[in-house]
Amino acid sequence: MSSITNSILIRKKGREEQTMKNSIPKTGLKGLKENWKDDLQAGFSVSLIALPLCLGISLASGFPPVAGILTAIVGGLLVSRIGGSFVTINGPAAGLIVISLGAATDLGGAGEATGYAGYPHALGAIVVAGVFMALFGLLKVGKLGDFFPSAAVHGMLAAIGIIIIIKQLYDAFGIKAESKGIINQLLEIPTRIPDINSSAAIVAGVSLLTLIVHPMLKVKFIKAIPAPMWVLIFAIPLGMALDMDGSLLVNLPDNLSESIVFPSFEKIGESAFWVGVTGFALVSAIESLLSALAVDSQDPYNRKTNLDKDLVGVGAGSSIAAAIGGLPMIAEIVRSSANINNGAKTSWANFFHGSFLLIYLVIGAAVIELIPLSALAAMLVFTGFRLASPKEFKHMYAIGKGQFLIFLTTIVTVLFTDLLIGIAAGIVLKIIIQIIYGAKLNNLFVSRLSSSLEEDKLIITPIGALIFSNYLSFKSQVLKLIEGQKVVEFDFSDVTLVDHTFQTHLAGLMKNWEEQGIKVDKINLGHMRSVSNYDTAPKVKIKGAK
Repeated sequence: MSSITNSILIRKKGREEQTMKNSIPKTGLKGLKENWKDDLQAGFSVSLIALPLCLGISLASGFPPVAGILTAIVGGLLVSRIGGSFVTINGPAAGLIVISLGAATDLGGAGEATGYAGYPHALGAIVVAGVFMALFGLLKVGKLGDFFPSAAVHGMLAAIGIIIIIKQLYDAFGIKAESKGIINQLLEIPTRIPDINSSAAIVAGVSLLTLIVHPMLKVKFIKAIPAPMWVLIFAIPLGMALDMDGSLLVNLPDNLSESIVFPSFEKIGESAFWVGVTGFALVSAIESLLSALAVDSQDPYNRKTNLDKDLVGVGAGSSIAAAIGGLPMIAEIVRSSANINNGAKTSWANFFHGSFLLIYLVIGAAVIELIPLSALAAMLVFTGFRLASPKEFKHMYAIGKGQFLIFLTTIVTVLFTDLLIGIAAGIVLKIIIQIIYGAKLNNLFVSRLSSSLEEDKLIITPIGALIFSNYLSFKSQVLKLIEGQKVVEFDFSDVTLVDHTFQTHLAGLMKNWEEQGIKVDKINLGHMRSVSNYDTAPKVKIKGAK
């Protein structure tokens, strides 16, 4: 009876898998014909979220407000057609504000007060960085997204969040910072309380309250409209009622053609130009890869982004956007999640999102110019808080004290120096901690393992440390061994250390294999202890264990 039952279950599972395979949305023009209604609806919903965020990110970056919209338009209309993802939304992101602002400042001056003096030169750096990103994809280095330790990446993002909060508080209060450097600007805030513009502060307060309360409300009508759009619905009439000064509102060019600004390469020989190029290329690539992987995990059809193709698309899109005055581009996680939640089926949703933004820019400029800057600042303060929320600190501490130290070190270093030095400091500290835990120097970047076959089972036995820096080596070897196998067992009896990043990546691999019908298991972990109660906390060999 059990054999008959198993046979029925196997056939049922096969039918379910075939049904899922048949239901996977088509791509290209066939996908457009099949899913245009769902993608149109999703694209429209995401465009409502994107419009205010694009404006806010532009202004926070020291660029003209229209720059972010131009990037999102290019991301939708172009990158959706040449990228390697399915439901990702491309456009400007809060994570690149720090680099954009720094590049514009160092290359001549950021913001309207300086006449956007550094803006054209920063555009030149973005164009070059986009070319490098595309080359990364052509050279198939998308796999390097797996290299960076998660604690350092989370620390970098948290530091970006803190910087965004500090800088945007000034715009939320309708004042300008007089100090240079993020630490000095933080210390300056209490001394500027008497200068706060009450109208700007009221609008910012209402906007922030709207963003906080919106997720708590269960009314269908309210939930149907994205929180950022509710902010504008309240902020625009409130700003008019308070008779806000024009300097506190969004200012667009009188003619749309004036929004097109071409990049300058006059400062290509200066170090500041190449610092900007390096920052744009590396951080954009890292964020895009991490976002694409995160979006894949949410895709109900379990489709996988071609990371190398996506780097080519995003890099090319970033260069083209900058060539007409736009911000740098990445695959953006928040808007992509909203895209999925609103029923997007294919990359045409991204295309529609860009199309709607183009329509808003052409026919809605008069309304856009009624938006208070403090409302946009409030949105970015909210975004910054999510990047650096107390939950993030608690989460990293729960993984282990070593991870938490790397996380804090990256944050502090970024705040006192810059993003690249900060993440480098996190990586170096991570390696030092791995060595303290027992990783050998000859094992830091090369994974050692052996394998054997027992009937129909492949047994893979890793040896020594399994850590973030040798994961790529491990993955390369294992993918070759696992071809054609149906049952795989990882024997950890000879392993001395497994770090958090490695475990997270391995869990992702095992999930993918199981979706492909490969049975995977881990055995002989009894000689190891976790440094905390967290599921993927680092595991080290118990002293004296065999």
